Amino acid sequence: MTQIVRDPSLYEPNDEDLCTVFGYFCHAHDCFYLDEACTEEPHLIALDCQDHGPESVWPQPLMLMFPEGFDPPLSDAQLAWAEAGW
Repeated sequence: MTQIVRDPSLYEPNDEDLCTVFGYFCHAHDCFYLDEACTEEPHLIALDCQDHGPESVWPQPLMLMFPEGFDPPLSDAQLAWAEAGW
């Protein structure tokens, strides 16, 4: 499974968003990613906000173990934010 963390086609969240309901959407199979609903491999999933649809997510600190694995690379703000949490 590959998770899309950041992509220009996805909504870019900001501090003013009050989103509360999220799920995952499988772009490879054009369906919501649930244990039983999307059974074919491989998966290409993105966070899906009820209000905005698929959206970029801020990287989690543990993702910094493999920063070269991000395509496109993390923005300077994303990298600084993740490093501060590390």
